[in-house]
Amino acid sequence: MTQSVPAAGGDPLREPAQPRLALRTSLARLSVRPRSILLLSLVPLLALVAGVLGWLLDWRLGVDSAVYRAGAITLLDGDPLYDASTLASEPWWALLPFTYPPTAALLFVPLAALPVQIAWGVLTAISVLAMALVIRVAIGSLPTPPTVRRWWSSPARATLVCSVLMLGLEPVWRTVFLGQINLILMAIVVLDVLVVTTRGSRWGGVLVGIASAVKLTPLVFVAHLFLTGRRREAVRAFGVFAGLQLLMLALIPRDTIRYWTKTISDTGRIGPVHWAGNQSLNGLMNRVTDLAPWASKAALGIAAVLAVPAVWLVLRFHRRGQALAALLVTAFFGLLASPISWSHHWVWAVPLIVLLVSRLPQTTRAGAWKRWAGIGAVAAVFISCVLLALPNGRNIELHWKFWQSVLGNAYILTPVVLTVVLVTRWALQRRREKVRDDAAITG
Repeated sequence: MTQSVPAAGGDPLREPAQPRLALRTSLARLSVRPRSILLLSLVPLLALVAGVLGWLLDWRLGVDSAVYRAGAITLLDGDPLYDASTLASEPWWALLPFTYPPTAALLFVPLAALPVQIAWGVLTAISVLAMALVIRVAIGSLPTPPTVRRWWSSPARATLVCSVLMLGLEPVWRTVFLGQINLILMAIVVLDVLVVTTRGSRWGGVLVGIASAVKLTPLVFVAHLFLTGRRREAVRAFGVFAGLQLLMLALIPRDTIRYWTKTISDTGRIGPVHWAGNQSLNGLMNRVTDLAPWASKAALGIAAVLAVPAVWLVLRFHRRGQALAALLVTAFFGLLASPISWSHHWVWAVPLIVLLVSRLPQTTRAGAWKRWAGIGAVAAVFISCVLLALPNGRNIELHWKFWQSVLGNAYILTPVVLTVVLVTRWALQRRREKVRDDAAITG
């Protein structure tokens, strides 16, 4: 299932060797398993059928995918993307501003050839397959001791089961419902960082650059590549991102300049930052301070403080050969630090749960309940839809009680609590080792 990558040039950041997914081998094995192919294709096929039915029956499917499609049509028609709060080709039930970089409109062009509902069905089908790919790559990055059988010893079965179960996570089904591209972007980043870059390919970093050109938040993974010793890949990723911006500057100079000088800082086009759906530090601070003018600056300050343990965790995980864990630290830090992180952006809960479940066998029976409780708590946060259950909208979040604030910021608190647990556990472990070493010396 996996094979090790030799350390490159003795770089301490690349040691020890990390497991590597043999993607071609996995696809070859899948091709001779018709039952697995059928099961894996079932949900995407249902999405395509729903899209066709939605087109024939005029259903309202995919608010965000309708905006993507409208952005592509606007680009092709030569009309401005950012002058108005809506686009002319948007359906009446999806009148929203186009908030993405100009490059995104170019990459959405294939959607322009499809009716609105079918475009949603296609994006949903790709998103579900993308999630399955993320799960498969995550499983492929896990250690596989030859003498101990793990639940992921059958990657195909584990991927299928996890893909079905993960559809119950609120970030996942909301992404599907809205016709969002979060699962696709996550798959692009995971494939680049954990597969392409790990192989030392000359294409390493390219996919991260493309993802960053669609939504700016994946730029955090350029820093991840640099921190983990993949400096050429980091430069390549940023080069691809910058090159795509220059391309759009040549194609639509007015829109490109307007985006980078005005639209990018206009958070009002995206939505109210204090709404419960914004699970970022910026949203948290604006909620708890009643929209204080300094709230966003305070959020940046907190993010800067959290960057220290985040970098430490990334480096520690990477040096221990735990590339998936290192990547997840970066992903969740990006979600916290971003000015806007809607709940459907938190699809990174999918590989997080895969990683947490994989650690269950690595404990004693006496301590197993702690990990079961931890996994259950994390899963409950993303399954419970607590953000939907709480009163929200029309500034109600500004008047939440304390317990409502805790539940209403559950996504934000989850990675923070996990970080505190990890740092505390490692500090206690180091202290015990120091006491043991001192005792050995004095004895």
